[in-house]
Amino acid sequence: MASVRILTVVALVVGASLLSPAGSQAQGSRATFRVCADPNNLPYSNERLEGFENKIVELIAREFGATPTFTWWPDRRGFIRNTLRANQCDVVMGIPNGYDQVRWTQPYYRSTYVFVYARDRGFQVRSWDDPALRSARIGVVAATPPGDAMIKKGLMGNVVSYRLTIDYTTEHPGQIVEDVAAGKTDVAVVWGPVAGYFAKKQSVPLEVVPVPAIPGLEVPFTYEISMGVRKGDRERQAQLDAVLNRKEAEIRKILEAYGVPLVPGALVRKPDEVKPGVVSERYQ
Repeated sequence: MASVRILTVVALVVGASLLSPAGSQAQGSRATFRVCADPNNLPYSNERLEGFENKIVELIAREFGATPTFTWWPDRRGFIRNTLRANQCDVVMGIPNGYDQVRWTQPYYRSTYVFVYARDRGFQVRSWDDPALRSARIGVVAATPPGDAMIKKGLMGNVVSYRLTIDYTTEHPGQIVEDVAAGKTDVAVVWGPVAGYFAKKQSVPLEVVPVPAIPGLEVPFTYEISMGVRKGDRERQAQLDAVLNRKEAEIRKILEAYGVPLVPGALVRKPDEVKPGVVSERYQ
């Protein structure tokens, strides 16, 4: 961290060139910080700039003396191909650290899948082997790591499945948490940022508990999340890394305000340990 003070000056100088029209679009004499994001995907982002990724982008853009601009694209299969690779933007948020289709920055948070259940309904789930899970209705999003856990633990007969790709006319990402609050399911196993954000909005008090690792299960439950730039964009990556180091405490406050469960420990790059493609379809 000792080098951060030096990089602060360097980043501001380099930022002027990286955020110039050659790397983005200019608005008068003020550069723009171009980001691609989903227009309707809370808690991450939306067109009203209400998501935590919107807030982090605004924070970073201020560091560069730039105006944040968003190109909206649904967070679905082909997201990277149609946004970053198509030069519609220079940065995307929410990339699992180690994802090989982009050049990733250092992580700006680490989170985990969690158990979600109502406090007043007799559940105290802390383990995959909790006897209560044998009779519980367990909400799981299809094609995510908890599905592998359900198979390994013989719990597939208890699963209430939710789609990874959301039809916003009939449901939304928080539905799996709302169904726990409404008593339609007993427990949900959900990616932490979604669980924490929507649990805070329920009238029924919900517990959000990190799931433990399962020995022998190759798919992890904890992921470090980074920003992504084009593969050849080493300068922008270095510039963003400097800002992420410098603004770590402020970024943490934003995440905590949105209820994101943060796994403690130093954020480091471990590309060989990351298996992306399980948090969102954008990575396919």
